[in-house]
Amino acid sequence: MKTEVIKLDAGKAGELELNEAIFGLEPRADILHRVVRWQRARAQAGTHSTLGRSEVSYSTKKIYRQKGTGGARHGARSAPIFRSGGIYKGPVSRSHAFDLPKKVRKLGLKLALSAKAAAGKLVILDSTELAEAKTALLAKAVNDLGWKKVLVIDGAEVNANFAAAARNLDGVDILPSMGANVYDILKRDTLVITRAGVEALEARLA
Repeated sequence: MKTEVIKLDAGKAGELELNEAIFGLEPRADILHRVVRWQRARAQAGTHSTLGRSEVSYSTKKIYRQKGTGGARHGARSAPIFRSGGIYKGPVSRSHAFDLPKKVRKLGLKLALSAKAAAGKLVILDSTELAEAKTALLAKAVNDLGWKKVLVIDGAEVNANFAAAARNLDGVDILPSMGANVYDILKRDTLVITRAGVEALEARLA
């Protein structure tokens, strides 16, 4: 599939042939959902924790004698039944990550790229090269192009001037090709990929 290539000044820079097996697939919500869940689970900190009966700061001395009090039998104040006692089956620090086959992860990225292309939200940029790292210049270019919430995917390395200029721009995010992922692509309204980014993604997903 052929698509138009533009420059940052909105000028035309020819056309580029996109791989149908990567940018022309029929979107599948089930695969995208699985990959996004996998990504978010891996990102979850899992640092929630409570103190159990053996961890609370309490004496282990028996609080009163076993028999003859008329009350229930208790061993220590650290029991969950008492105020400030240990928490019964409370959350513990753990990883929320789970395994997902590499084929599914790769397919998810292809489907995310295809979904943006099918929706007309994919823009191919000739290059992210800027003469100087000026936020004002990039802000004007982004505004002229009508980009509101955009993700820019560059080649193996992000252009230093472009990255510096985009750092303070709200709604503009940039990633190298290896950082391209389903969640970030779907989260943004517009996906912008440079020529170098397209080549790197096609080599990665081929």
